Amino acid sequence: MKRTLIAIAIVLFAFGGNAMAQKNIKLGHINSQELMQIMPGRDTVQTILQKEVADLEATLKTMYAEYETRSNDYVQNQAGWTDLIRQTKQREIQDMQARIQEFQQNAQTKMQEREAELTKPIIDRAKKAIEDVAREGNYTYIFDGATLLYSQDSEDVMPQVKKKLGL
Repeated sequence: MKRTLIAIAIVLFAFGGNAMAQKNIKLGHINSQELMQIMPGRDTVQTILQKEVADLEATLKTMYAEYETRSNDYVQNQAGWTDLIRQTKQREIQDMQARIQEFQQNAQTKMQEREAELTKPIIDRAKKAIEDVAREGNYTYIFDGATLLYSQDSEDVMPQVKKKLGL
């Protein structure tokens, strides 16, 4: 009796596994970079970022001009200064260099954070549209076609996603 139950379990497992293996898998692909290029709001984000970068560059240019002025003053007048004044001026110039470097690093970090903040809603809308198309079309997987090297039996879902986004 035990042997019969084990044999039945083995047969069911073998056929059940086969049935699972033959489940219909529907594949899709989309080029997310292409989608991001046509997403609404992308141009606004680029304009905002360009303005903020220009503001930062203007501040940096002012800092460089002040640094250059102090450096030139030091080079031209150091011979007539006492050691104490010369050392003080050197420290001022070194401090300015450090502030400029710190400003550049902070500006780069802040701009990356700002870009992520501004693009998040756009990325979220695109992701939701892709997920909606996947559910509605019963796709098992949707791959990013930007890196897709070969696709057999994979459908390009870009037209459906564009329609979902109203593009």
